[in-house]
Amino acid sequence: MTPVSEIMTRDLFTVSMDTPLNEVSNVFKKTKVRHLPVVQGDILKGIVSHTDILRMSFGSHFGTEERDADEAIFEMLSLEQIMAGNPVTVEANEPIKNVAEMLTEREFHAMPVLENGKLAGIVTTTDIIKFLLQNQDS
Repeated sequence: MTPVSEIMTRDLFTVSMDTPLNEVSNVFKKTKVRHLPVVQGDILKGIVSHTDILRMSFGSHFGTEERDADEAIFEMLSLEQIMAGNPVTVEANEPIKNVAEMLTEREFHAMPVLENGKLAGIVTTTDIIKFLLQNQDS
């Protein structure tokens, strides 16, 4: 019954509600993260995935004209319009097994983790797979 706090990522990259989409896109390009919690102050407001940004973008597949189109799209939309608002969260003491079941049932790939009502980390399907591989009986 290992708690999810044992495997979650605590050193988070986050974006704020007013972060322009081109900056959000740049965070994904510069880091290896695939999900970013969206915060307003210290309050979790949503989550945005790299896939959410890619749905709004096509410049990475083509040339300069398409990158210009991406900029125009990013300027027309706000982060709030494409993020998943009020995301499902888990508490840090939730057993990993329960979190794995939730991720499977809801077909999410990441969930914010709260401690005492505050954002403390994020857990992904990759975190769970790594945990299972490390703890499998050979």
